[in-house]
Amino acid sequence: QVQLVESGGGLVQPGGSLRLSCAASGSFTGIYTLGWYRQAPGKQRELVAGIHSAGSTTYGGSVKGRFTISRDNAGKTVYLQMNSLKPEDTAVYYCNYWYWDLKRHDTWGQGTQVTVSS
Repeated sequence: QVQLVESGGGLVQPGGSLRLSCAASGSFTGIYTLGWYRQAPGKQRELVAGIHSAGSTTYGGSVKGRFTISRDNAGKTVYLQMNSLKPEDTAVYYCNYWYWDLKRHDTWGQGTQVTVSS
């Protein structure tokens, strides 16, 4: 069973940067995706970025060009570098691990708050 622990959230001014980390433990399947989702108050959870076990990445439209997802060599820690932050990036950010086996199986971290405000 996979467990995810996020860190790195906090308060930052508009235009600033933050880096989130997600440490994963447990056994991964051969093919999987690690990534980040976020949920702002009153809104649905949305994809921020994901990185596939093969290395390809995907980004939500609102963060392209500003956020970068990466992972360590072991593939068990995933990072989200967030630059040029905007107030609308304020949300709880959740680390996610998912794989497909007849259906989608998701594991979520506890979430970390990111607040962008002056």
